Amino acid sequence: MKFGLNEHKRNIPNDMLIEDIKHIAKKLNQNKLTTAAYKANGGKYSLDTYSKRFGSWFKCLELAGLKATRSPLNISMEDLFKNLADVWTALGRQPKYNEMIKPVSIYGSGTYERRFGTWRKALEKFVQYMNEECVEIPPSPIRPVNKQKTPRGINIRLRFIVLRRDDFKCKICGKSPAIDPSISLEVDHIHPWAKGGETILENLQSLCSVCNRGKSDLNMTERNV
Repeated sequence: MKFGLNEHKRNIPNDMLIEDIKHIAKKLNQNKLTTAAYKANGGKYSLDTYSKRFGSWFKCLELAGLKATRSPLNISMEDLFKNLADVWTALGRQPKYNEMIKPVSIYGSGTYERRFGTWRKALEKFVQYMNEECVEIPPSPIRPVNKQKTPRGINIRLRFIVLRRDDFKCKICGKSPAIDPSISLEVDHIHPWAKGGETILENLQSLCSVCNRGKSDLNMTERNV
């Protein structure tokens, strides 16, 4: 189940975008400017627009004649993608450049720019990574106990594909973290792994933590009896 990226377009002249950065920097009397400072001090334009038009915030600063500070971060690609998947799940949609902030995101958009070159490239690599591996086995998700061909653990790729397929909502109560941030979504085996269920797309579902605890080790049919 592959997915792609949303597209956004803005018809704003490049010089107006750069001039607004210069304006905010001058207002703050600074020779460098973070994305957070730009937005907090009246920046007119979306950070998404800057990212799509110029590739990265650092390129914008260069064109505006400002300095950019870069700090090396030894963060694994898997950690970056896991964080991006968590933000995508929390929002229920593709995150925007200026939404990669705490407490929703552990890492800022700049971290992704430094690793992948631009925010757009980071999203493209994320999509490629998530679509790379969706290893499934034929056919029935129900097999004899202790005869599974798949491990119990659910990797971040399969977990994200399941959550996205279920529209980032609990399959039992319909609650979503996009509506209520206190909701925590988990991916659960429909037919329990302990009873022979496989870790494959057809045998997985999105449940909130409350419904998942209530379901325990029963499958959906047993639960409704």
